[in-house]
Amino acid sequence: MPKKQRPQSSISWTSGNISGSQIVIGDSNTMIHNEAPPVSQAELKKLLREFAALKKSIQASAPPEQKEEALQKADELQEALVAEKPDASAAAKARDWFVKNLPGVAGAVTGMVVNPIVGKLVEAAGDAVASEFRHRFGTE
Repeated sequence: MPKKQRPQSSISWTSGNISGSQIVIGDSNTMIHNEAPPVSQAELKKLLREFAALKKSIQASAPPEQKEEALQKADELQEALVAEKPDASAAAKARDWFVKNLPGVAGAVTGMVVNPIVGKLVEAAGDAVASEFRHRFGTE
């Protein structure tokens, strides 16, 4: 009795720019893709309100000679955390400034860094960004 021969298959593939994409080529492959849930507009608005409250607290409690720089550092922190790719280095520099210069506000500033909405933004930016945040802010 002759052996059954498997039909030969051929795969041809062409692509353009696939940066940041996943590809599976071949037969009988399975791909599972998990994506961090995006931050909703409502969550982003809530986070921005929390930054506004932080700045109001700084305005009320910072000594006059430090007020302008403190508000600038709060803006830098906000930019670092709300960016498409959150910047752990810039966030740490801003937080460290508060620890050194306005320790009474440092707790609130650190609270912004560890905010769950910021966590979602960091997670959505990818593993490298999340790893850098864990390293810089001691959650490893």
